[in-house]
Amino acid sequence: GRVRRNPRSVIVNNPKQTTKRNMMRISLFLLALAPAIITGFSVHNEGAVSRRESFTKTASLFSGAVAAGVLGVPASSWAAVSEETPRVTTRMGGLLEKYQDSRGWIIMAPSGWNKFDGEVGAYDIKWQDLVDPTDNIKLSSTPVKSTTTSIDALGPVADVGASLAAKRNAKLIRAEERQTDGVLFYFFDFALDDGTHQMLQLCVNKGKIWSLDANTLEKRYSKRKEMYDNILGSFSPKLS
Repeated sequence: GRVRRNPRSVIVNNPKQTTKRNMMRISLFLLALAPAIITGFSVHNEGAVSRRESFTKTASLFSGAVAAGVLGVPASSWAAVSEETPRVTTRMGGLLEKYQDSRGWIIMAPSGWNKFDGEVGAYDIKWQDLVDPTDNIKLSSTPVKSTTTSIDALGPVADVGASLAAKRNAKLIRAEERQTDGVLFYFFDFALDDGTHQMLQLCVNKGKIWSLDANTLEKRYSKRKEMYDNILGSFSPKLS
């Protein structure tokens, strides 16, 4: 079955629909981080960092903002999503398999893909296609302040998505929110100008912000979309 998302999910085609005040808050935060972004993204020990890697690291900087309380937005300050969306459990005819981690989270992972554990500063775990490494799923976590209990501390989902897209010259295809197992998730779908496509999901639980991203080439996006939607919809940072 295909992933079902909360009716409050929104399709964002016009960034002007977002509020100026929230956009200014997020933009000022990114401006303050500009030196770190330039330093972190301009040089790599194996050559230039790809735009997709830069995009993921920018999302990590957003996570850091919550951890440090930079944005100054009280946790759970926005309207709550009250309707529960069930966690996705489909195996898609064997394309996905249940993976339960000893650290207390669960996901339907792609069957037969290579699994890599823990690259410091990059991810906690990664699944990568055997044939094309540009098809991959990465999960990372970062500690946050005890007062931060929900991803809505970043601001409304549309504002966060528009700001992330603007900083990476990406097109925001979707910005959605849902609540599953009592946890609020922000979901974003981006088309990058280097011919790649990324889905990104953020949530806060157990004193951490969790970032889950799914990547592929734009030309393969239509074939990967359903599987990636289901993988992201299956993740829970706690065991039910």
